[in-house]
Parts: sequence; C-alpha cells; structure tokens
Amino acid sequence: MNMKWLEDWFEKIEPKGKWSWLGSTYEAFHTFAFTPKTVTKSGSHIRDAVDMKRSIIIVVIALMPALLFGMWNIGYQTAMSTGADWHWLYMWWFGFLRMLPLIVVSYAVGLFIEFAFAQYRHHEVNEGYLATGLLIPMIVPVTTPLWQLALAVAFAVIIGKEVFGGSGMNFLNPALVARAFLFFAYPTHMSGDKVWIAADLWGSDAIAGATPMGELAAGTNPSASALDMLIGTIPGSTCETSVIAIALGAILLLMTGIASWRIMLSVFLGGGLMGLLFNAIGYNDYMQLPFYYHFLMGGFAFGAVFMATDPVTAAQTNTGKWIYGLARLQPRLPRGHDAQHPLHELHGTAD
Repeated sequence: MNMKWLEDWFEKIEPKGKWSWLGSTYEAFHTFAFTPKTVTKSGSHIRDAVDMKRSIIIVVIALMPALLFGMWNIGYQTAMSTGADWHWLYMWWFGFLRMLPLIVVSYAVGLFIEFAFAQYRHHEVNEGYLATGLLIPMIVPVTTPLWQLALAVAFAVIIGKEVFGGSGMNFLNPALVARAFLFFAYPTHMSGDKVWIAADLWGSDAIAGATPMGELAAGTNPSASALDMLIGTIPGSTCETSVIAIALGAILLLMTGIASWRIMLSVFLGGGLMGLLFNAIGYNDYMQLPFYYHFLMGGFAFGAVFMATDPVTAAQTNTGKWIYGLARLQPRLPRGHDAQHPLHELHGTAD
C-alpha cells in the first residue's frame, strides 16, 4: 500500500519557526507511523527495522489475549454473581464497556504527562507508555473509580519514572507503582470480595466473588478447580486470571525475542521451589497446596511474563537474569482476611 501521501503530509506539517517548540510532539507521531530517517555517522551498527516503538507494539499485541479474555470474564463473573443468563458475546461486550473507560483514562492522563515532560525537556516522546498505559488498567479491579485510576497513573508516571529522567532511567516498573499507590491510598477499593466483579450496577442482588487467595486467607481451600484457574474463570483483577491467555502472549514475546526466556523460566523455577518448601513445612492449608497452584492463582503468571521481563527494570546480563528471576516473584502467605496485601501486589501473587 502506497503511503507516500501520508509521508508528504507529515513533511508538510512539520513544525518550523515559532512552532518549532512542538517538535517533540511532531516527532512522536511521525516516528510512530514511519521509521525514523536518522542514520549513524560513525562506528559499527546493526541496521534493523524493529525500533523501540515496534518492540512496544509487539508487547501490546502480546497483551491482547489476556485483555480480550479479561473483558469476557468481567461479564461472566457479573452474570454469575447476579444470576443473569447472558450470551457469551454479551458478556464480552459488557466487559468491554467496563474496561474501555479505564483504558481511556490511563492513556489520556499518562500520555498527557509524557508529552508535557518531553516538550518541557525538548526530548523525544518515549514510546514505553504505549504498553504501560494498557498494563495499568489490566492489573486493577474492574470497580476501580476512574478518578483514583487517574491519580495512580499520574503518580506512577511522575514519581515512578519522570523524576528519574524518563524511560530507561527508572528503577521501578510504573505499572506496579500505580498498583501499589492504589493499594496504599485506597485499600478498600483494592481488596475484599466485592471489588472483583462489576456488581455496582446491580446493588444488593449481586453476590460477591471471593478470589482463591481471599478464600485461603479466610481459612478455606479455593472453591475453584485448577482447571478453572488455568482457564481464568475466577474473580480477580481485570486481565490477570487466565494463564492460558497469558501464555499466548508469552509465546509471542519469546518468538520475537522481546522478552527473556531466562527471566520467565527462572521466575517459575523460583516460585516452584518456594512452593515445594511450603509443602515440606506444611504449617497451614496454604502451605499444603500443590506447588503448581501458585502458578495459577493471583497474578503470578502475569507478573512473570509482563512485569518481570520489563527491559528497563530487569537485569541485563544472562547470569543476572537467572538471579533476578529466581528472586523476583515468589509465593507469599496470605495475611488476614484481605489476601491482597502489598507484597502480593509487588511480587506477582495479587488476585
């Protein structure tokens, strides 16, 4: 398809003179559509059409299975909690309408801040938020108020990234910073049994859905089977429940070389070893769970695939990747009735 007309249009609107201060914004959209024309002048370099923006787009595509399933699961959990008899397509549409405002707010607030900082510093707009802006609404409860999400996004982008100099300089994952901010600032909206289903439209007729981690914290074994947790038909954060959907994204990331297989594998090895240690101790029901249950509950798989492999905050050397992965995400014991405490959020076992 000939896109010469679009390239000519970009060249025509390139900001000059008194509008040159908009150069960062122009560059962001131009290089999103076309590969930058800048070339190196000296030294040895590898020519590759896959730049950072294309890499981030692959991450976004890898998130699609979990996102689409999460939308359906929102409708499914709501139908189950209210006794409604919905077609599977209507379940997905219901979830789509509930997720869309979260995604729009996340991108609108985050990109506004990113563009503002880029213009102020006269830097290029970094493409990393294309993935972060989708990750944040995918790891929060569907009932998260939009104004709280906006505050969390602003905090994550400014405090978690921009104060360190922007993408590539931050040592914290902005998506996890947003999740931690929400937990500490608004814990009642981030934990408990009622936050995981979109029951606010149904009032008292809706039945709260306990997550497997919440049931364990209450002293009962998970009511969901291992197959249910593998498929993802359980209450939880919007898009973290389906291990199968997450695995599809992992395959794409590994095939394209975007994510490190060493980190992913070592995360699961570390989680499995800790689960076996729990089994050996066997102090309570949680410790007696089969070790592989830890891979299926909460956000372990999502954290291993999409959080631990963050190229900015992860280790860079091969040896470091093994060490980082083994120590990165481990099962944690539930504390009290609310299993969704900060350690679960930051260590990949959040519901």
